[in-house]
Amino acid sequence: MYKILRSILFCFDPEWVHYFSMNGLKFLCRIPGIKKLIVSGFKPQRSKPYEFLNLQFPNRVGLGAGFDKNAKYLNELEALGFGCVEIGTVTPLPQAGNDKPRLFRLPKDKALINRMGFNNDGVEAVTARLKAWQQRQSSVVNRGLTDSPLTPLHSRLIIGGNIGKNKITPNEDAWKDYEKCFLALHDYVDYFVVNVSSPNTPGLRELQEKDSLRKIFAQLKIKNEELKNKKPILLKIAPDLSQEQLDDVIALALEIKLDGLVASNTTISRDGLTTHNSQLTTIGAGGLSGLPVKARSTEIVKYIHQKTNGQIPVIASGGIFTGADAKEKLDAGASLVQVWTGFIYEGPGIVKNICKEISNIQS
Repeated sequence: MYKILRSILFCFDPEWVHYFSMNGLKFLCRIPGIKKLIVSGFKPQRSKPYEFLNLQFPNRVGLGAGFDKNAKYLNELEALGFGCVEIGTVTPLPQAGNDKPRLFRLPKDKALINRMGFNNDGVEAVTARLKAWQQRQSSVVNRGLTDSPLTPLHSRLIIGGNIGKNKITPNEDAWKDYEKCFLALHDYVDYFVVNVSSPNTPGLRELQEKDSLRKIFAQLKIKNEELKNKKPILLKIAPDLSQEQLDDVIALALEIKLDGLVASNTTISRDGLTTHNSQLTTIGAGGLSGLPVKARSTEIVKYIHQKTNGQIPVIASGGIFTGADAKEKLDAGASLVQVWTGFIYEGPGIVKNICKEISNIQS
């Protein structure tokens, strides 16, 4: 069924389809009884809660940052069964991002190319939405509805906050942007991911160097210690890191006792693609995600796990479409997996299918 729908949706602009689909889902979830039908159809039935970062995740399949940039669709994504949703990337000030078109499909490669550029409503607006979400969840608990299929007591949707810097902020002041977002979002997300690995903000990846990272995380750790409830802080890394850079990241993560890594972001490489070079040239710059990133992502996860003897927890992202793909990442040493491009190609049943396949493989 979804393959037919996908063939129709793929006739239209990808970014328009994204908002059309999610706003349509939002409308459906407002109709009495429809959300329960969606939950019964798509929420995993056999998955067990999983403890990670001292948090209880409903399952091990999350949605990566960039899909719900502004925390507008948490209710709908929860209904589709996601164990966690990473909102953002959020910046201190609102920004429009790069010029359109900026999102492209590569169906022959089961991939996407994006150069969104941290388009978001700014941390103030996103914080207001998260506060409203938190209040609605508390209201459900207070009304004694925690045993409903929508909000079981042990299966609360986990929210991650992916934070970045504004394009206009010079790199030497980047730490200030990360600190602003951290402080504003602290009471409303369960964990943080520092994004210095997007290829779509000029100069951002320069912040992956050890000295720049140390400055950012030193400030965040100071603020985290000062606050009442400390939150886990992770770093999202690029698949394009050299071996030396990856080793530097691992050494720093161990040195500062980083809570974990997310591996990996999109790649600027175009190696091994089936899509014709002329089409790639027309598309131009941007980060490539999906199946072409799968092998490199798994390689990085495995390397981190083996080099540190599992001391650094890893969330795996990159090329996950099926339960077998997810199991490959988990076997390599990941604790959780995140989907994004796979969600576009496989449809709303991806979480349920992955959880079912993982359960079947492990049983």
